[in-house]
Amino acid sequence: MTDPAPSRPALTDRAALLRQRDRARRLGPVDLFHRIAADEIQDRLVEVNRTFTDPALVTGFPEFWGDRFPGAQVVADDPVLDLAPGAHDLVIHALSLHWADDPVGQIVQCRRALREDGLFIGVAFGNQTLTELRAALAQAEAQLTGGLSPRVLPMGEIRDLGGLLHRSGLALPVADVLPQRASYRDLFHLARDLRAMGEGNAMAARRRTPTRRAVLDLAAAKMACHSPDRDDPSRVTATFDLVFLTGWAPSDSQPKPLRPGSAQTSLADALAKLRKP
Repeated sequence: MTDPAPSRPALTDRAALLRQRDRARRLGPVDLFHRIAADEIQDRLVEVNRTFTDPALVTGFPEFWGDRFPGAQVVADDPVLDLAPGAHDLVIHALSLHWADDPVGQIVQCRRALREDGLFIGVAFGNQTLTELRAALAQAEAQLTGGLSPRVLPMGEIRDLGGLLHRSGLALPVADVLPQRASYRDLFHLARDLRAMGEGNAMAARRRTPTRRAVLDLAAAKMACHSPDRDDPSRVTATFDLVFLTGWAPSDSQPKPLRPGSAQTSLADALAKLRKP
């Protein structure tokens, strides 16, 4: 498979992202949201009630996800995935899709790697993630410098992310969100955790010079004012949306929607029957 040429400027500085992940591994990564995501995926697989014999994992943190899904082939979330066509009955894209310049291309490659009626599960951070931090930084920078620079990765809305499943040719698509709220001492504590998660600013258009301390201090004050922890107002809260995407490689054995006009009873007749005592 050839690497598809991007149709727009790159969102992610891939080299910077890999450096951040390597640094997080060396320091001992903060894997809270990876653990939450992995637990949720394992629960969903139990509900599917099917034995998967050839799973694959796409992730930027192979050590963690490989331990949680032993026996799975683990591949990096590179623009071109190292997955053989039709080799797997389960592909999990594990908490890195939000960094992809071509997310639909990532899911298309996962679909091609699936056998007929194989399952795709993806999890990524959604658009409400870090809204408190985004707002505080934007307000502080605009107030002190008169401008804005890219600081928090833009992440997709659940409707848009769900649409990727259909565009990728997966059947029976489902998208849902698991919102999480985390408590931190302050903005600087949150920033340290993001670096330890490998989720710092790796955008291609990011500012390459150090941010003025005055901007960070003002942003911290605004976050403390507007996003206090309800249980401890001396702390701040940050939102993390985990969006789960599920779809199946098409198969003739899967349920199909009825053809328009094929119903034997009208909706009006059905409702009338329900109203009868």
